[in-house]
Amino acid sequence: MADPAGTTLRAYRALLGAQARSQTAYRVSFTVDLLGNVGATVFDVLTVFVLFGVTRELGGFTLRETFVMVALSACSFATADLLVGNIERLPGYVRTGLFDTVLLRPLGALPQLLLMDLPLRKVSRVLFGLTVLVVAVGTAGIEWTPARAVLVVLAPLAGVVFFGSIFVATATVSFYWVESGQLANSVTYGGRDFTSYPITVFGGWFRAVFAYGLGFAFVSYHPALVLLGRDDPLGLPAWVGWASPGVAVVAAAIAATAWRTGVRHYRSTGS
Repeated sequence: MADPAGTTLRAYRALLGAQARSQTAYRVSFTVDLLGNVGATVFDVLTVFVLFGVTRELGGFTLRETFVMVALSACSFATADLLVGNIERLPGYVRTGLFDTVLLRPLGALPQLLLMDLPLRKVSRVLFGLTVLVVAVGTAGIEWTPARAVLVVLAPLAGVVFFGSIFVATATVSFYWVESGQLANSVTYGGRDFTSYPITVFGGWFRAVFAYGLGFAFVSYHPALVLLGRDDPLGLPAWVGWASPGVAVVAAAIAATAWRTGVRHYRSTGS
């Protein structure tokens, strides 16, 4: 008897294998891409150090404390960008009709899109982000407990799911408006920048919308408070720092709903 699940899994493995072989065929070029791709994450981290070159505190937090936040953000975003980031190409696929071809195949549309051009060169960003996280939590003077040891693993994973959901949800706008790329980038990359700093440096409606309306405060700020053993200057209770997995699940559910709705709404380019 045929095993549909096994057949589907083999098809996805074949797609991934084909991408890996094509991207590593020219090893020198691939190595250069690996090294070059670290730059974006390096600059995100260095920006924090530059800011602390002119101030001793940022939003009431020291360099070591802020470093934990930027490390959580960098690790989460780099991993999500590797696994899901190429969904940003969806507007081009819709415009050229390539998405029609994807829908004709007997495989899930979203997994196909994610595997069609998986940017393996971005693995270096993930490794750098993980290294930064290890250094940050190792130098922050954290009083380790079993709960904090669990959180330091759980928070980046939740951040990956959250950022991945943002990538997917914003990409689905292209089903309705093909020229939506800049709008999507303002949320995804703007959210990455937002999570790299204590949210106390922002104020008013901007903080309310990004931190809690869109949920970015749960990627790095609140988990970092729990790890550091600090009270929230904004007055929220400590348990909020453990809400990141729940927020990530909600974000994933919203992204899945947006994706299914967008695919149903999609009409072929006719090409």
